[in-house]
Amino acid sequence: MTNLTGERCVACRADSPHVTDEEIKLLSPIIPEWELIEEDGIRKLQRTFRFSGFVQALAFTNQIGAIAEDEGHHPKLVTEWGRVGVTWWSHKIRDLHRNDFIMSSKTDMAFAAAEA
Repeated sequence: MTNLTGERCVACRADSPHVTDEEIKLLSPIIPEWELIEEDGIRKLQRTFRFSGFVQALAFTNQIGAIAEDEGHHPKLVTEWGRVGVTWWSHKIRDLHRNDFIMSSKTDMAFAAAEA
């Protein structure tokens, strides 16, 4: 099993390869709580994280924002009282890239640390 949290995102260009269905089958078990969705023909990874209140949700949002900025790969973040929705996809290729699985794994790691 691959340790995605140890990997870094690579810069995407419009001609960067998207993940294949076979790669999705191999990578999805590493991030089992993420849902593969499709919006406007674009595959994305989505998960909702639950917290005890708004302050905790906002702190997590800021933490994911800092990780995203460090990696140069940015998600859709929706912060509400007691929860944060995170959606990853690669904007330039309008599909999923390995970067999205890396960042989903790093998001899971940040959530596990926040719960500890």
